[in-house]
Amino acid sequence: MTAPASPFGLRPATRADLPAVLALLSAEDRVVDPASVTVTEAYETAFASITADPRNELLVLTDGGTVLGCLQVTYIPGLGKGGAERALIEAVRVRADRRGAGLGRILMERAVARARSRGCGLVQLTSNKSRTAAHRFYEGLGFTRSHDGFKLTL
Repeated sequence: MTAPASPFGLRPATRADLPAVLALLSAEDRVVDPASVTVTEAYETAFASITADPRNELLVLTDGGTVLGCLQVTYIPGLGKGGAERALIEAVRVRADRRGAGLGRILMERAVARARSRGCGLVQLTSNKSRTAAHRFYEGLGFTRSHDGFKLTL
């Protein structure tokens, strides 16, 4: 018996999705109306750069026309893992009012499947140390804490 088709789609973000993505990124604990988001020139430039780069994907999880989640994947070439690319996942968000229903799992599993089909040898992600619930979520997906990360704000 096959599982029923999911009503949720995962696809590359379009320019029309940009306000919804920025709304997701602007607040983790509440739903922000995408119509209230100001899309600045800096956001426009960043979005254009991401979508023009074949090593970057800004992906959205949708239900019909509604963006429910997003993440960014950067494919990094390297000499480790036999020369296989690695996928770096960042900016993972699910709408606050839709959490707890498995959407994050769908989003991440489909992103990992995309990386696997591309031939990546590893998927890695970063998460702010304060996001302990997110850490439990990632560990539940099979991710392990293997490295400490460092950042230098410029």
